[in-house]
Amino acid sequence: MQFVSLSFLLFLIITISVYFIIPKKIRYIWLLIASWVFYYKLSHKLLILLIAITVITYIAGILLDTPADSEKKKKPVLIAGIVLLLLTLGYFKYTGFLLETVKSLQSAMGLEPLEIAAKIALPIGISFYIFQAIGYLADCYMGKIEVEKNYFRLALFISFFPQVMSGPIERAGNMLPQFKKPQSFSYESMRDGLLLMMWGYFQKIIIADRLAVLVDHIYKSYENYSGTLLFLATVFYTLEIYTDFAGYSNIAIGSAKIMGIDIMQNFKQPYLSRSIPEFWRRWHISLSSWLRDYLYIPLGGNRKGYVRKLINICIVFAISGLWHGAAWTFVFWGLLHGLYQVIGILTKSLRESLIEKLSIDPQGFAIKLINTVVTFMLVNIGWIFFRAPSFKAAGYILKNMWKLKPWVLLDGTLFNLGLAEADIRLLVVALLVLTFVDILNYKGISIRKVLTEQTLWIRWIVYVAAFLFIVTCGVWGPGYDAASFIYSSF
Repeated sequence: MQFVSLSFLLFLIITISVYFIIPKKIRYIWLLIASWVFYYKLSHKLLILLIAITVITYIAGILLDTPADSEKKKKPVLIAGIVLLLLTLGYFKYTGFLLETVKSLQSAMGLEPLEIAAKIALPIGISFYIFQAIGYLADCYMGKIEVEKNYFRLALFISFFPQVMSGPIERAGNMLPQFKKPQSFSYESMRDGLLLMMWGYFQKIIIADRLAVLVDHIYKSYENYSGTLLFLATVFYTLEIYTDFAGYSNIAIGSAKIMGIDIMQNFKQPYLSRSIPEFWRRWHISLSSWLRDYLYIPLGGNRKGYVRKLINICIVFAISGLWHGAAWTFVFWGLLHGLYQVIGILTKSLRESLIEKLSIDPQGFAIKLINTVVTFMLVNIGWIFFRAPSFKAAGYILKNMWKLKPWVLLDGTLFNLGLAEADIRLLVVALLVLTFVDILNYKGISIRKVLTEQTLWIRWIVYVAAFLFIVTCGVWGPGYDAASFIYSSF
């Protein structure tokens, strides 16, 4: 039951309708049932794993509920709980990766490779809900929140259906109080939630799924392309992964918003960032803030000296890469972003001195534009390793994408990459709309807020027109199911 399907929309309507009819004190039970049904439709018997993770987290939390002066008792419980959760994640996600790495090392040393193959199904959303569980235990240990003694409420936090598949990775301190004291029906919340969902569907099925056709077409036979088309494929993927994941996040946040439940924002116009650190404050915010709070700071952050700070940054980003995917290309992608930041820190004084000597206004439009373009290109280069099937493929693309021949944009070549001419033209218009909206949001101007301030008839003309446009022009697959969201595989 993907978000982009008629079955999900029917499921959501039923869930929300019942949610507001039943008494508030049992609404969390209904949401838990709905969430488990949703996950069962996605993963079938792997629902048992989700329930088992919840049991482990619940028991560890109860054992952590000891007096504050019992530090010696609490720490082993925290470590044991986190180790169990990470071992579960490691088994399902990294067993095959480890075996393939061992085989590669044996082959490199001239040894006979092990004839072992691991065929382990990767549970949908496991990286997301296990990180939520770890965050819950860490917050209980640090005294940031009280231990949740109601198993079903904790189970709802870990398996809440809008976010169980691909996040955002929420905090118990934000979600549990909302489950304990549900909100009454609000027209404003419903309107805002529906508008967020509509924007998410626009990003996903109007933009991301069209870009996916172009990207897949080129990446499947990358050796047959060079220059402009390879360069465009990297840019297309940069935009695809943004609109795909931001689209999912907006649908998830909007779905919860209708029920009066606030989920944290996951994206804030990341490609308008002027530096790599700013990019990570705007991209996948729930993960980057999780890594900061539960990994970077416990490692010592910037409290243990300059060199240790740089090492901690690289460790965090390497782990971020491994979290995203069980392949060395993902680890390299993470390390690359860590190195970007290290180089930025090491060269900061030199760059500031150069700007001062050249009498350049650091707040001027020109330097801001240059910083934005450079940041975008650095991120774009990183995404090559994220998308490419191997280092060989990434190396070929990185080497050959600079032989630019701009005239291919005008000679009809783009219409031979799997999309019809009408789809290409619609995609260009949609990307312009996305850019326009992101720039306005970056400047603090909310399109949703502006729209809701208009007269009734203007609002409804826009609502109906947007709905009909998305339904008519969306990329729908077999059975009216669009392509799976990229991050659901992580």
